[in-house]
Amino acid sequence: MTNRVRVWARRRPLATDAAFAVALVLVEAVFLLLAPRELRPAQLWSALGCSALSAAPVAARRVAPWLAVAAAPVILAVLAPLRHTPATQGLAYVVLTYTMAAHRRARSAAVAAALLWLPVLLVNVLAPPASAVRVGPALLVLNNLLTAAVAYAVGRAVRARRQSTRILRERARIAEATQRSLAEQAVADERRRIARELHDVVAHQVSVMGVLATGARRVLRRDPDAADAAMATVEETGRATLRELRRLLDVLRTDAETDADLAPQPGLTGIEALVKQVREAGLPVTLRVDGSPAPLAEGVALAVYRVIQEALTNALKHAGRATALVRLTWTDGFLAVEVTDTGRGPGPAADRIGHGLVGMRERVALYGGVLRTGPRPGGGFRVYARIPLESAGAVPA
Repeated sequence: MTNRVRVWARRRPLATDAAFAVALVLVEAVFLLLAPRELRPAQLWSALGCSALSAAPVAARRVAPWLAVAAAPVILAVLAPLRHTPATQGLAYVVLTYTMAAHRRARSAAVAAALLWLPVLLVNVLAPPASAVRVGPALLVLNNLLTAAVAYAVGRAVRARRQSTRILRERARIAEATQRSLAEQAVADERRRIARELHDVVAHQVSVMGVLATGARRVLRRDPDAADAAMATVEETGRATLRELRRLLDVLRTDAETDADLAPQPGLTGIEALVKQVREAGLPVTLRVDGSPAPLAEGVALAVYRVIQEALTNALKHAGRATALVRLTWTDGFLAVEVTDTGRGPGPAADRIGHGLVGMRERVALYGGVLRTGPRPGGGFRVYARIPLESAGAVPA
């Protein structure tokens, strides 16, 4: 309940401060009604009106603080000739001084305190209230100076406390984030170390399988029993390799992976769907295949898909009103991928030559291919990749 009230008050400062000002007036009204008859003012309603006028700046202390600071001396000048000082007037000055000291910088808070209390001291000397005639102006001035100093000091202390708390919270947040980052980094480093070890194991077992399969094929007709034993070893090694691969994937998999990250990777079969998706997004795309398609390794097929995806994404973002052509050309030993558009071409500050093209170049180079990108002579942009096709029995170095 207390937190709800605090949140409500923080979100509605004008309503909260207005209620505070009304409370000050009500407190003074209660004291006037409980005071002895001889100490009550002759005109009670007039006194309550002066009290409400004196408390009015408190209502604007947060939404318009400088307006409240300027209004307080004006109200003091209006009430000073009456030689009547409501209790809310002194309380309003204390509240305004505290507010400026707690929410403003030292110079602004000092200026506000001077604007508030110098007129008060001047009125104490020239036209002191009737209730303070016996005390004397000197003691009255000293009392107001002490009151102003205490209100100002309390406000500055509260401000310093808030700043210290804010700094400590920020440091705690940074420390927690750093600790979490270090822990995640340690986990990632350990996972990479384990992955490298498992990779070496898997690579060794796959190499053994290849050697055994080659030997079994060579002795299959001469010694079927030896070939059968070799293939049994290949079978057992394959199962062990599969188990190690599963462990490797478990090590590399993170909790942050979404279902899309765990979905099967697209290949050549997904290019038609990609072209259709880009076409529906507003870029007319034509897919053309030349030559006789040959089987591709999954990694090569994924690289081709990513090159086309990145090129079409760039065309969709930068080409404007244009058309695009995706062309796959199968030749002896090579697959050529070409994506062209008829758009306005990249501007001087365009981000086409960025991380996307760098990633495309890395993917193509991984499989021994080359990538060329750049504007077309007649306008538009061209992405061309040429990837060698590995034979079924080839083992990359």
